[in-house]
This record gives sequence, structure tokens and C-alpha cells, in this order.
Amino acid sequence: MSRFAISPGAASTKTGRLIRLMAASALLTASCATLSPNTATDPNRLPPILAQDEIIQPYTKLGTVEVSRERLGHIDDLKNESDEWAYDALGAEAAKMGADAVILPEVRAEKGTYLFIPSTSIKAKGIAIRFN
Repeated sequence: MSRFAISPGAASTKTGRLIRLMAASALLTASCATLSPNTATDPNRLPPILAQDEIIQPYTKLGTVEVSRERLGHIDDLKNESDEWAYDALGAEAAKMGADAVILPEVRAEKGTYLFIPSTSIKAKGIAIRFN
């Protein structure tokens, strides 16, 4: 026999080891996996901001939510950040009311100055709703 030849018994032993190793790896991977929380029952989930055409079921208006914030910086530099903050803040306020969503959001950013530093006033409002 050549020195690289594998006897028939050795091949099945190596295959068995490989199968056992793969099974152990799969078991360890599955045991370490975490399940993401269900967003419908997660109490920390913020209600989504919905456009009027995204509402496909009847709802009840809970009220108007309004938020405001003053930031130092030029309005053009803060535009994307202000929209993200406004939507998150509207969702947080609506969640306090027990809302399922916020509709008709309005976000305004107005220029101003604080001494010689440009500032931006961010105001947002929307309507908190609960689905029937």
C-alpha cells in the first residue's frame, strides 16, 4: 500500500468524526441564538409614523402630539437629524397615550441665533391614533 492510502475503516471513522463535529457545531449555534422580541407586544416599541394612504383599517383619534427642541447649529446641517429626532419624539409622546400609530406628521425647522451662534428651532406635531 502507498503511504497516502486510507484503509476502509479509517474513512468511516473520519466521516463519523466529521458528522459528530458538524452536529455539535449546529447544536451550539442553535443554543446561542436569541429570538428577537415580537414588535407587536414589545412595550419599548414606538408607534410608527404612517402616511394617510398607509392606513387600511378604521381608527380612533386620541389627540394631537407636539414636540419642540432648540439646537445650536445651522439649519442645513441639522435637517436630517431634526427629522429623525422629531419622528422619534412624536412616537414617544404617542406611546405615552397608548397610540398604535401617528398620522399626518408635520416637522418644521426655523433658523435663529443665540448670541452670534446659529440655532435651529425644531417643532413637530402629528395625530395619535388607535386602531379599532
